[in-house]
Amino acid sequence: MKLLAKSLSKDGAGTMKLLPEEPTDIWHAYNLISAGDVLKATTFRRVAKDARGDDKDSASSSAPSQRIMLELAIRVQKTDYDASAAALHCSGPVVEESPHVRLGAFHTIDLALHRPFRLTKTSQAPWDSVALQTITAACDPASKAEIGAVVLQPGLANICLVTEHMTLLRQRVELSIPGKRAAGSAIAHDKAVNHFYDITAKAMARNLDYEKLKAVIIASPGFTGEKLLQHMFEAASKDTGTASDTAAASKVLLRSRSKFLVVHCASGHVHALNEVLRAPEVRAQLADTKFARETAAIENFFKVLNESAAIDSSASKAWYGPKQVTAAVEGGAVKTLLISDRLFRSYNVGERKKYVALVEQVREQGGEALIFSSLHESGKQLEQFTGIAAILNFPMPELDEISDDEEESEDERR
Repeated sequence: MKLLAKSLSKDGAGTMKLLPEEPTDIWHAYNLISAGDVLKATTFRRVAKDARGDDKDSASSSAPSQRIMLELAIRVQKTDYDASAAALHCSGPVVEESPHVRLGAFHTIDLALHRPFRLTKTSQAPWDSVALQTITAACDPASKAEIGAVVLQPGLANICLVTEHMTLLRQRVELSIPGKRAAGSAIAHDKAVNHFYDITAKAMARNLDYEKLKAVIIASPGFTGEKLLQHMFEAASKDTGTASDTAAASKVLLRSRSKFLVVHCASGHVHALNEVLRAPEVRAQLADTKFARETAAIENFFKVLNESAAIDSSASKAWYGPKQVTAAVEGGAVKTLLISDRLFRSYNVGERKKYVALVEQVREQGGEALIFSSLHESGKQLEQFTGIAAILNFPMPELDEISDDEEESEDERR
C-alpha cells in the first residue's frame, strides 16, 4: 500500500489517499473502511442516453445504455470482502454531484489494485489508533515479506502463501494414488506418486516466487515432504543442462535451496498449517514475523488456560470473553491482550470505539496488545474463544463471578 496524501485534523477526522499495490492491500482496505465513511474512487457504471444524447442514470431509464468509467464518492453502508479473489465491494449512496449519477443513487465501488482511492472519516468515527496502526503496517515494506507453505500427504497438496496478515490457499492438488499391496500394482503406485510430485512441483512454481519469498515450508506426515523436495531438485538439476523453457526456472529453484524447510505435521490439510507454524525450527526461521508472534501468543494462552483448569479456574491468569477481558483491563492486570481484527469491523461505531479503547488502555499500562488477523489460523482459533482473550500478570478471582448469560450475540458483535 502506498500513502499518496494525508489530511487529518486533531480530532482524527480527515482524508487519506491510498494506492493498493498487492492483494494484501485489499485486505488492509477492508479493515480500514467502516460504515459511514466516504469512499471516493474510480469505478464503472452503466449510463443511459436520452433522445437528446444527454446522460441519464440507467437505473431509472429504459433508454440504451453504455458502461463508462467515472469517479464517484459514496457513503459506505456495506462492505463485502472476497478472500479467494482478493476483492472488496463497498456499497452506499452517492454523496457528491456527478454529471452521470444523481445524488443518493445507490452504487457499489469495487476496489482494484493500482487504482487509488480516497477515504474520509468523520470526528464521530475518526482515524483512531487501530486504523493508523493498520496504515503503518500496510505501508511498511518490511511487512510485505511472504512465506510459501505446502502442506501435503500422498495424493493431496495444499499450496499456500502466508503473509503478515493472511494465509491464502493458492492451489489444491488432488490425485488418486493406487495402493501397492495388490499384485502388479507396485509399478502403478510408484508411477502415480511421481506424477503427483510432478504436478505439485509445477503448481508450486506457478504460485510461489522463490526469489522473493523469505522461506518455503514443506510439511507432511511421514517422508512425503522430503521425497517431494528430493524429486524437485533432481528434476531441476536435469533441466538446467538443457535448452528447455524450464531451465531458467530450475536455476532459480536451485539458487533458493537454502530457503526450503521440511517439517512434520499430522495431515496434508490446510488446518495443519497452524501446527507447522508452532514447530521450533519454523519459529526460529520466522521469529521476526507478525504471525509467528501471534502463533506463540495463542499457544501460550492455551497453555496458561489449561494449567489453571487443572488446578483452580478462579486463580487463572488466562481469560476470554468481552466482559471478563474488559474487567481485567480495568483492573490493570493484563499482560497480553489478544484481539481479532473482526471486532474492529463492527458497523456499530460504539463497538469499535470500545475495543480501540481497550487496546490503548493495555498499552498505556505497559502491556502488549496483539491484533490477530482473522485470515490466519491463529486468528481463527481466537475466533472460537469470542475473538478476545487476555493473559494476566496476576490472578483476578472475581472474574469467575462474571456471567456470560448477557453476552452479545454474534450478530450484535458484528
